[in-house]
Amino acid sequence: MAEEVKKQRRPVDVNSAKYKLGKIAADAYAEAIEAKKNGEPVAWVSSNFPVEIPETLGIATVYPENQAAGIAARGAGERMCEVAEADGYSNDICAYARISMAYAKLKSCPEQDVAMPDVLLCCSNICSCMIKWYENLAEELNVPLIMIDIPLNPDYEVSQAEVDYVTGQFWDAVHQLEEITGKKWSDEKFKEVQEYSCRSSQAWLKATSCAKYTPSPFNGFDLLNHMAVMVTARGKKKAAEAMELLLKEYEENHVKGTSTFRGEEKYRIMFEGIACWPYLRVTSRGMRDRGINMVTTIYADAFGFEYHNFEEMIKAYCQVPNAINLEKSRDKRIKLVKDNHVEGLLVHTNRSCKLWSGFMYEMSRQIGEVCNIPVTSFDGDQADPRNFSEAQYDTRVQGLTEIMEANKVEKGEEKC
Repeated sequence: MAEEVKKQRRPVDVNSAKYKLGKIAADAYAEAIEAKKNGEPVAWVSSNFPVEIPETLGIATVYPENQAAGIAARGAGERMCEVAEADGYSNDICAYARISMAYAKLKSCPEQDVAMPDVLLCCSNICSCMIKWYENLAEELNVPLIMIDIPLNPDYEVSQAEVDYVTGQFWDAVHQLEEITGKKWSDEKFKEVQEYSCRSSQAWLKATSCAKYTPSPFNGFDLLNHMAVMVTARGKKKAAEAMELLLKEYEENHVKGTSTFRGEEKYRIMFEGIACWPYLRVTSRGMRDRGINMVTTIYADAFGFEYHNFEEMIKAYCQVPNAINLEKSRDKRIKLVKDNHVEGLLVHTNRSCKLWSGFMYEMSRQIGEVCNIPVTSFDGDQADPRNFSEAQYDTRVQGLTEIMEANKVEKGEEKC
């Protein structure tokens, strides 16, 4: 039998942004476990809850969405989903929720263990399933739940009434946490956390915008890994410094004419939806082998919260992708298409995320028409591998490639 030839791994550069960001994400889990051992409170937090609150109070955090994505990416999504389904949870609800409820029962998963919570922090600016997920966690684990309600905004701009409504809840959440944990709020610390959060966000959004260069100085799939830090640690100094390093590296790549995209960048697309974590390598390879670089996605930019004062911070949390109307959602994506010279749109019709996938049919149609780019979709799931077909994905991406190639030879085509 011929001896299998294995590709040599590139040596790890401990001074690189990739290494530093990976370490920050891994350390977040370890720090929460250590805090639990030391009798310190741990909070499980939804991804769009104001990170400034637990960070200012010095509460260790775990983000169940990130944990579920990691479990799914390491191949245990189906196993954990089946545990939840055996307890009566429908296979039609969010796979992140099913994995999280399974972990709440088992309190262990070799693919990604986390510290158990003393309090739950949830925000309604993601979806209604998130609310029920956290209510069930609170019931099953017998821990308090603090909810900040940020309703879907039917208007294009955030009203003062909504700012006042959310502001009241922000401070109420702070006071509840002070009582539950015994921690005390510091305005000075809050200001520091805000500054780091803004630094992280500004550097992150500038880094993702480097896709404006042709070719892009990065592989868009890099963003899906690096964004974990923006979810979990953007209010920390080390996150701000790592994001600024990432921006520096991307700018240097542009000057040198290099990229983390391995191959010739023939086509540039926008990816729409949450990553298909169980098949991240398959979806990435299917693009790379055809010379397609996924240069931008609203999913990555969603966790950049730019603001200069308290009211702007509240408005930022009122304008996350799932809390704004179709028109504003569409216009944000059209801007990404325009700024990053996108030639096609690939939509992940995600069985887990009904809210996101539901409005994408109409939104993607409008984006395609306005920007004069081809649009295609594939069926999948953010964490349940049973809902993905590699053959279908391959066919859809090939079709998109052929249309983009045909468009390249046409003259006088007006791009968005």
